[in-house]
Amino acid sequence: MAAGSVAAQRHVGSEVGARLIYSAGISACESGGQWHHALSLLGDMWDAKLEPDVISYSAAVSACEKGGQWQLALSLFGRMWDAEIEPNVISFNAGISACEKGGQWQRALFLLGDMWEERLVPDVISYSAGISACEKGRQWQRALGLLREMRQKRLDPTVISYGAGISACEKDGRWQQALALLGEMWEARLEPNVISYNAGISACEKGGQWQRALFLLGDILEERLVPDVISYSAGISACEKGRQWQRALGLLSKMWEANLEPTVISYSAGISACEKGGQFQQALSLLGEMCEAKLEPNTTLVSYNAGISACDKCGQWCQALSVLSELWDSNLELDETSYNLGMTVYERSSSDSAGFPGFLRIGLSRFRRF
Repeated sequence: MAAGSVAAQRHVGSEVGARLIYSAGISACESGGQWHHALSLLGDMWDAKLEPDVISYSAAVSACEKGGQWQLALSLFGRMWDAEIEPNVISFNAGISACEKGGQWQRALFLLGDMWEERLVPDVISYSAGISACEKGRQWQRALGLLREMRQKRLDPTVISYGAGISACEKDGRWQQALALLGEMWEARLEPNVISYNAGISACEKGGQWQRALFLLGDILEERLVPDVISYSAGISACEKGRQWQRALGLLSKMWEANLEPTVISYSAGISACEKGGQFQQALSLLGEMCEAKLEPNTTLVSYNAGISACDKCGQWCQALSVLSELWDSNLELDETSYNLGMTVYERSSSDSAGFPGFLRIGLSRFRRF
């Protein structure tokens, strides 16, 4: 009996040791973003008839979450229940984060509710992941609800929590709520990062609040943070909506001074601002710079259209025809706006089709016969 007991203890000890080794390996894969290796180790455990424990499962779920494999993460999470292994807070957090990355905000909130049913107390990570899931799902009201719930549970929201809430408000153009959250951050002595500021600027841009957008952009510099391309682009877009072409061009100049390369979004907003301000020369100058920068061709059609419109509004039909010709030569697929602009320019520039480029006339005939 004694000998049998010792052998059993050794067997149990070897199992525990092996499980610890496998769990450590899976955790290492999770930290290194090697989700496929984590799953391979988990499979080895099953092959060795060694049932993974909550630590092994949690690490594997987290590895899949960090690798963007949200379906696999949730599948493993479900397998834990099948194996009658109760998930802990870490397991739930990994599952919620997986839902967030997969755009599954309903599932994320379901798991968050499940934690309470399992008598587990969600932590800051749980709530932050839930708020981020709501942000990606454009559920700003639910995101704000989770922030309120955090405070009610005496959990202090972090910069990440607030940033996700601000981004949720930004996506729906809720600039008042976004600014209110920024104010709460300052009251809580949390320093907003560039991502938080960018979301606030974008919210103001969508709400037509160009002055507030520029105020936040100035705040970034005062806080000794470095505005990035997104910061400036959102500011330029705000100026475009506010018909502030000079300020838009000023921000583009600051981007170059900061050695930041304007994107298609930056250029397009600047061109549109000039178009709204009747500044066709500046619009064409920006359009030329954008083409020289060889930015993604499929996204420049809006910029071309804005350039043509700027020339049309200023009565510069020859310039408009020139841009139309460049647009045609670019092999971009013209949209209805492009054709309508071409028709407008043609009708205003000549009472007949004699001076209108033949290849453009043929293309435009898809919408109207000359």
